[in-house]
Amino acid sequence: MANREPLLKSVPIAELRPTQMTVGLREVHEKRRRWRDYAPEKKRAFLGAHMIPTLLGPKKKHYVIDHHHLSRALHEEGVTEVLVTVVADLHDLDKDAFWTVCDHKSWVHPYDSEGVRRAFSDIPKTVDALKDDPFRSLAGELRRAGGFAKDTTPFSEFLWADYLRRNIKEKRVEDDFSAAMEKAMALAKSKDAGYLPGWCGPSKG
Repeated sequence: MANREPLLKSVPIAELRPTQMTVGLREVHEKRRRWRDYAPEKKRAFLGAHMIPTLLGPKKKHYVIDHHHLSRALHEEGVTEVLVTVVADLHDLDKDAFWTVCDHKSWVHPYDSEGVRRAFSDIPKTVDALKDDPFRSLAGELRRAGGFAKDTTPFSEFLWADYLRRNIKEKRVEDDFSAAMEKAMALAKSKDAGYLPGWCGPSKG
């Protein structure tokens, strides 16, 4: 296969189309905090180095397939445009065919904040309309704390979020995040989590 140069283009964040329904707003807030700490020249370098992978879909709209949290954070910080790299050009497909291809390629995650699969038409049209899933925030924090390894499996953190959702009450996550993290870490080391991407297993003493 011939190597193809990535197609780079500057696109308004407000025009990016999500391929998932939720984000962890705690993660978004952390990305916003880090962004505000950057000096202006570092912000420019960051934007040049963090391109948003997209699909060119129907009506030549750009569908984000990674970095939804970053896109939302930058949007909330007043950044108007980002560089995107087009992973696949599917703009000739009709909408139904487009979503079918996305589904088979694991480019879409149409699950709501309860972990329930929804129709593709229910996916928000803009990144600022993505709903909060507290368990996605918990899964992200768990990975950073070493509870599981970063993995190339698409939407791996959502799989972990769904596992945590079935074993921890949402009220606990919202009322005492630290306590929820302790419980999540214990769950991450159990054999019940062995099917999940990036599982590190119980420590052998």
